[in-house]
Amino acid sequence: MSRQTPLNRRQISRELTRIANAPVCEVLDTIGDSQAPAAFRIGVTGPPGGGKSTLINALVKERLGEASDSTLAVLAIDPSSPVTGGAILGDRIRMDAIADLPGLYLRSLSSRGARNGLCDNVVDLMTLLETHGFDEIVLETVGVGQSEVAAHEVVDTLVVIVPPDAGDSVQTMKSGILEMADIVVVTKADQPGAQRMTSDLVAVLGKRDGRDVPVLQTDAAGAGIAALSAAIDTHRAWVTQNHPEALTRESRRRYHLQALIERQVQDTLKSKEGILSGTLNTSYDRLLAALRAY
Repeated sequence: MSRQTPLNRRQISRELTRIANAPVCEVLDTIGDSQAPAAFRIGVTGPPGGGKSTLINALVKERLGEASDSTLAVLAIDPSSPVTGGAILGDRIRMDAIADLPGLYLRSLSSRGARNGLCDNVVDLMTLLETHGFDEIVLETVGVGQSEVAAHEVVDTLVVIVPPDAGDSVQTMKSGILEMADIVVVTKADQPGAQRMTSDLVAVLGKRDGRDVPVLQTDAAGAGIAALSAAIDTHRAWVTQNHPEALTRESRRRYHLQALIERQVQDTLKSKEGILSGTLNTSYDRLLAALRAY
C-alpha cells in the first residue's frame, strides 16, 4: 500500500473490531481464502515498564522516515483484567504522539486473558492487516517474561528489550525469551548500569543459528534507534537468505490453526450445555461431536 493511497483508518478499525469479536466461522469467511502478500513482522517484547512503547514510538518514526512510500501497522497488546476481561489500553495513550503519522495505523488490543503475552486472535488481526497491503507490522506484547516465547512464532524479527535495572528478571529470561531473541536492546542507556547490563548480555548470548545476536543500547531521547532499525534490516536480509519462505508459511499456518481450534473449543464449551456432565470420556465424545457439527 503506497502513501499515494491514503490509509482508510476508520474502515480498517471497523474490520478489525468485527473480526476481533467474531466466531471462528466468521473469521474463516473473512480471511480464510486470503492470498495477500505477507508483511514483514517485527515483535517487541520485554519486562513491563522497560520502555517498549517509547522505543516503538521512535522506531516507527525512523522506519517510516526511511521509506517515504511505506506503510506500517502497530498492534499493541495490553493486559486484560482476569475479573472483567477489560483492558486500560494504555499503549494507545502512550503512542498518541505518533498516531497521525502518514502511513501508520495504530491499534491497542486486550490480551483477552491469554498468558503468552499475545492475544488469542492476534494472527487473525495481522492476516487482516496484510489484506490491506501493509509493508510492516510491529507487534508489542504484554511483557510477562518467559512465557512470551510464543511471540517468536508469529514474527520475523523478535526484539527483546532489557532495562538496566532488570536485575533478577534477566536470570529468568535467560532460559526463556532471551533464547528466542533476534536482537536485544538495553533501554534507558543514559541510566547507571546500562553498560554493565550490555556487557553481561553480550557474554551470555553468544551466537544463535550461526550469527551473533546484536546487543544495542537506546534511550528516551532517541539515541540508538537508527542502529536498531539497521539491525532489523540486517536480520531481515539474513532471514530471507537462510529461512525458506515455505517453512515460514508452514510454521505460521500451524500456529494459526492451533489458535483457531483452541478458540472453537472454548466457544463450544461455553455455549453447549451438558458437555461437562458425566464421565470424562463422555464429555470428550460430546465435545468432539459438537465440534464436528460446525
